[in-house]
Amino acid sequence: MTGSIKKIVADRGFGFINSDQGEVFFHRSVLANASFESLQPGQQVEFEAERGPKGLRATSVRLPNP
Repeated sequence: MTGSIKKIVADRGFGFINSDQGEVFFHRSVLANASFESLQPGQQVEFEAERGPKGLRATSVRLPNP
């Protein structure tokens, strides 16, 4: 899947991605090739997701290959 960073909650270590499937939660521990501190709202990302108890959550988030 692809999407863009919607919001980063730096002090709590998580954020949200806007995607065609809706808003997707992610935790800093699922970042594959980027540091949490380097992510910016609007930045494009690729990710895998699964349905969790509160909606979609990312299981792997990575920056797209150039």
